[in-house]
Amino acid sequence: MHERDPKDSSLYVLMEDLDGADAARVLSHGVSSITIGAAYHRARDVTPHGRTRVTLRHDGVHFPLDGPFDGLRLVPPVQKGAAREPVRVLREQTRQMGAALHGWGVFLHNTTLGLAFPDVTQENCFGDRAAPADLCPSHPDVRAYAVALARAIARQGVDSVVAESLHFGTFGHGYHHERSFVDLGPAAEFALGLCFCDHCRTRVPHAEAARAAALRLTAPVLEGGPPPERLPDVLTDYARAREPVVTSLAARVADAVAAEGSRLTFLDLTGAMKGYTDGRATGAPAAEEGWRIGVDPTTLAAVVPSYAILCYARETARVIEDVTAYRTALGPEIPLRAVLRPGLPDTTSADHLAAKATAARARGATTVDYYAYGLVPLPILDRIPRTVLAAPSG
Repeated sequence: MHERDPKDSSLYVLMEDLDGADAARVLSHGVSSITIGAAYHRARDVTPHGRTRVTLRHDGVHFPLDGPFDGLRLVPPVQKGAAREPVRVLREQTRQMGAALHGWGVFLHNTTLGLAFPDVTQENCFGDRAAPADLCPSHPDVRAYAVALARAIARQGVDSVVAESLHFGTFGHGYHHERSFVDLGPAAEFALGLCFCDHCRTRVPHAEAARAAALRLTAPVLEGGPPPERLPDVLTDYARAREPVVTSLAARVADAVAAEGSRLTFLDLTGAMKGYTDGRATGAPAAEEGWRIGVDPTTLAAVVPSYAILCYARETARVIEDVTAYRTALGPEIPLRAVLRPGLPDTTSADHLAAKATAARARGATTVDYYAYGLVPLPILDRIPRTVLAAPSG
C-alpha cells in the first residue's frame, strides 16, 4: 500500500480569502500544504474572517492566460487581480517554507462559458439547455478546454493539479438560483440531469432508448402525477455507460499535467452529492454511487496518479465505510486524499474531527485534507492541529 505520512495534510483555500493573509498564516492552522483555488466558479459565501464578511466569487482563473488556450473556442474569464500573479506569489512563499502548493481548479462547472456557448452544455431529455453551469464532457470543445485549463494551472509551478468537476453534472446544481415547486422525487430528478446532446448520443450506447425512457419517466410527474418510485434499468445502464467518457477525459488531462511537470489529483464529488447539505450521508458508500456522474474509481485509478474524495459525513462510521470502499475500488497503490469539513454541518468538536481523521487514515487514506480556510470561523480552524496530534505515528 502507498506509504502514509500522518502529518501530511492540506487546507483548501479560495484566492479571495487570502487578502491580507499569506502562506504562513494558512499553514499555522496545522497543515503541511495549501490547496489554492486557481480556477473557480460563481458563488456567494459567508467568509467569517475575510476582508469582506460576505464574498461574491466569479467564474474564472486567478492567473494570466497563456499558450494552452490559443485557438480554442472556450477560454476562461480572468479574475480581477490575476495580473499580479497571486498563484505564483503563493508558490514562492510556500517554496521558501518547504511546503507544497496544489492548484485546485473547477473544470466543467462554469456558468459564464455555458451562457456564452449553450451548445457545449448538457442537454436534457426534453432538448433543453437548462443547465448553463454544466459543460458536457462529451463535447470536443469542452474536452480541449479541460486539457488547456489543466496545463495552465500546472504552469503556475504547483506540485499537483486538483481537478474538481471533471465529470457530468447533476440536475440539482446546474444554475446559481433554482426553483422547483414540483415533487420530482429522486428518480425523475436524476433523469432530468442526464445529458442527451449530439456528442453524448454519439459516444454513449443506447442513448435514444434512454432518452425515451427519461421522457416517459419525467413527463407524467411534470403533468401533476406522483413522483416515480424507481429508476428504470435503461437509465441506470445509460448513466454507467458514460463512465468511459469521464475516464478518457481524465486520462488526457493527467497526461497534459504530467507533460507540464506536475501531477493530477482527480477530485471525486460523489461524497458531496450524498452529504453536502447536512452531513447525513446514507445508502451505499460513495464509491458505489459515482456512476451517477460518470465516475468509476476503479478505471480512473488506472489513468490518474492521485485521487481525492469528499468525506462529508457526521458519523465516523460513515467516514470509515466510504474510505474503505474507495480504497478497495482504487487498489492499494494510488494515493488517496480524504477531505473533511472541520465545522458545520459535519463536525462538532476537535475530538470529533480527530476521530474522523484518524479513522480515515487507518482505513487507507494516504492524506487527510480540510475544507475550507475562508468559510469557517477561526476557532473551527483551530481544531485541525488536534487531528495531527491524534494521528498514529506509524
